Amino acid sequence: MKASKPNITIVKIGGNVIDDPVALSKVLTAFSKTDGPKILVHGGGKEASKIAMSLGLEPQMIDGRRITDQYMLDVVVMTYAGLINKRIVAQLNARQSIAIGFSGADGNTIVSEKRKNPDIDFGFVGDIIAVNKEPLPKILDQNIVPVFCAITHDGNGQLLNTNADTIASELGSALSEIYTVKLIYCFEKQGVLINSNDDDSVIPAITRSKYRDLLEIGAIHSGMIPKLDNCFLALSKGVDRVIIGNPAVLEDPNTRCTTISL
Repeated sequence: MKASKPNITIVKIGGNVIDDPVALSKVLTAFSKTDGPKILVHGGGKEASKIAMSLGLEPQMIDGRRITDQYMLDVVVMTYAGLINKRIVAQLNARQSIAIGFSGADGNTIVSEKRKNPDIDFGFVGDIIAVNKEPLPKILDQNIVPVFCAITHDGNGQLLNTNADTIASELGSALSEIYTVKLIYCFEKQGVLINSNDDDSVIPAITRSKYRDLLEIGAIHSGMIPKLDNCFLALSKGVDRVIIGNPAVLEDPNTRCTTISL
């Protein structure tokens, strides 16, 4: 009889959760109480934009994706891997978790390549090509909580700005060979909304076919499209369960949210 794999929870936090000290505190408290091995992934785009503007740099976005020139890369590395990551690590350690901050360059865990786009030069934006999962189980077995920021590297010394949703999806996919993975995308809303102006219009479950229907009627748009694409990619590559919801999903598994399935 095939032995069952141990469970692991991967939580990605973003949106207004990172910018709201109360919401962030609630998430980190609930996350720290989550049983078993766990990984936290975070973005921080609004903070990076704020710091960039304070330095006289104008953030550039195309279809919700950041153009990252050398100056902006310096800002996002300082903000994601430094300021935000260390704040989160410190707060988790204050909650009796043994947390260590990671970028994809640390432990050579996530290797990316510079984005190739025939029409747009995104600059130092990375698309993930490999996750080196070997170091992570050894770290997790010591009850250490890796906290990943949205920075990877190309294996040749170049750091790259990388979408945090994709990092969570790719980590989950790689680790699914070893663990039964639950992936939670945690932001300020209760789930995916059929009407973005109505916080109560949560869609309880989305399958691939339902997703196609929602796209056709324009109910899913903007940043939710790449998020859901990452959800389905993770499920297709071995992740067991994917949930989108607000901080309450970490405290109560029966709370209102959106469950993604193939």
